[in-house]
Amino acid sequence: MGTSHLPGSYIPIAPRPAPVKTEGLLAWLRLNLFADWQTTLGTLLILAVLLSVLPRFLDWGLVQAVWVPRFEDCRADGAGACWGVIVEKFRIIIFGRFPFEEQWRPLVASLLLLGLLVASCMRMFWRPGLALAWVLVLGSFYLLMAGGVGGLSRVDTDRWGGLPLTLLLSTLSMAMAFPLALLIALGRRSDLPAIRSFCTIYVELIRGVPLISVLFMASFMFPLLMPQGFSIDVLIRVLAGITLFAAAYMAEVIRGGLQAVPKGQIEAAATLGLSYWQTQRKIVLPQALSMVVPGIMNNFISTFKDTSLVTIVSLYELTGSMTLALNSDADWRPYKIEGYLFIALIYFGFCFSMSRYSLWIERQVNKSKLR
Repeated sequence: MGTSHLPGSYIPIAPRPAPVKTEGLLAWLRLNLFADWQTTLGTLLILAVLLSVLPRFLDWGLVQAVWVPRFEDCRADGAGACWGVIVEKFRIIIFGRFPFEEQWRPLVASLLLLGLLVASCMRMFWRPGLALAWVLVLGSFYLLMAGGVGGLSRVDTDRWGGLPLTLLLSTLSMAMAFPLALLIALGRRSDLPAIRSFCTIYVELIRGVPLISVLFMASFMFPLLMPQGFSIDVLIRVLAGITLFAAAYMAEVIRGGLQAVPKGQIEAAATLGLSYWQTQRKIVLPQALSMVVPGIMNNFISTFKDTSLVTIVSLYELTGSMTLALNSDADWRPYKIEGYLFIALIYFGFCFSMSRYSLWIERQVNKSKLR
């Protein structure tokens, strides 16, 4: 007699495998480093390279390193990295050719600007008063660096350098390039041929030459076109060149976001009676900018690093100050590797912070898509 299940009888269900844990360190390692055999093989190869190189680097950079600012110790047998060069030349690397006894001024100016940048990245400070804070801090930055008031000695802009100059150039160029890039991106999609052609020529012309050429033109060729006896400070000319260069690249990033907005939404806005600028401000731009946050931040990071090129016009920012500090002293000149590693760490800290902030912005703008 065959076996049959009567209605209402108990039928056991086969056990299912336990769910895979998706949070924590082990889950991250499994997902990112050991997801399949190709990923596992790549992970093992990279680990093998690190295990062969890292011990020697740590021995050179930490175990055998010289930390005291005496170049005689750095030349001893068996000596590793000479970090004493950073101790000895720290103030010149960070503040450049600014008068040594007045270097508290660029220190205070840099701290004010960094504090304002951090505050501007936090939602709790996004208030109307933030614009006033920018005006006050930038004004204070200029007064502290230039002097000439309140008993401060006058310091010409060609003596500004190091980290304060890097922060000033990158911050102002980013702040001015973004609205300019926004207008150029909109102009390239304009229905007016004259505006569209002008914006296209500008973007293609700027993107067709390296930044060094733009800085060279702004610093050496532009003054030749000015009337006799009229001149613009080299710092302003360099700042204008970096801004125009960054705006051209950023405009293309924003234009990609504008093209990704469905055309039906623009048509719907026109049906509702919204003007062109109302449509752009309320519908198109919020969506376009949210889609290109990584590209915009990548442009910001690139601009921050490109400020190192201003050395060719005798403005010694962070990289130029380090080269100036070591080239001017034959005793410490052989230890440029340590100097470059030091400023590379500074650049990495700033760029990594910007990339982390970009990820936070992406999570904020994507919250509406998760509802």
